[in-house]
Amino acid sequence: MGGLVDPGNAVQGAIVALTRELADPVRLTALQVLAAEGPHTMVQLADALGVTAPRLGNHLARLRAAGLVTVEHAGRHAVYRVGRDDLLPVLTALARYGGNDAITPPRAPESTVDIAHTCYDHTAGRLGVAVFAMLVDRGALRPPDGSAPDLTLGDDLTAFHDLGVDPAEVHPARRRLATACLDRTNRIPHLGGVLGHEVLAALLAADWVRRGPRDRELRITPRGRDRLGGLLPGFEAA
Repeated sequence: MGGLVDPGNAVQGAIVALTRELADPVRLTALQVLAAEGPHTMVQLADALGVTAPRLGNHLARLRAAGLVTVEHAGRHAVYRVGRDDLLPVLTALARYGGNDAITPPRAPESTVDIAHTCYDHTAGRLGVAVFAMLVDRGALRPPDGSAPDLTLGDDLTAFHDLGVDPAEVHPARRRLATACLDRTNRIPHLGGVLGHEVLAALLAADWVRRGPRDRELRITPRGRDRLGGLLPGFEAA
């Protein structure tokens, strides 16, 4: 019987090929955005990443060659999407690994802004990603698969009710009802769209969070610590 290191092993080869593509920050972030938020045009993706379109184009060509993204042409626009619908769980696991204090070098002490802040009109930071994870885990939201920008509601909406939001009473008008928004710090999604706004409004109305003195800062109240600690598994407000 040969050794376990086998260059001809298909599974081993696929893992090595994937990690090679994820080793570049631009390619990694492009995949994170596409997997969490759905299809983007080249301009939209370049703007989200903060890089030039020519630089991004080279990386997207490499990801296309690896089968990790696909492109469709709609008029003059090239629309990119993830090439595999099972990519987000892999990227999420890597992001959680990267945020594990036990295996990363010492970092600056976490601020209240790191714990909770606003992103446009919804909740971000550790609180935002914990709320999103809870909604998915309890079946209130179906997880994103990179195929579309909109999220689909699940069959059990009680998790929204526990946050003080009734999706049946929310009318999106021209906005999307629910979207996944890649959290800038944690690199996993938090909830955007009208439901994201309604969750933030409910947290403020219940006095679980309050707006802080710094721009976009949210501070979790003692009441919020008590309620959120039981509602969001693994979340600690301090």
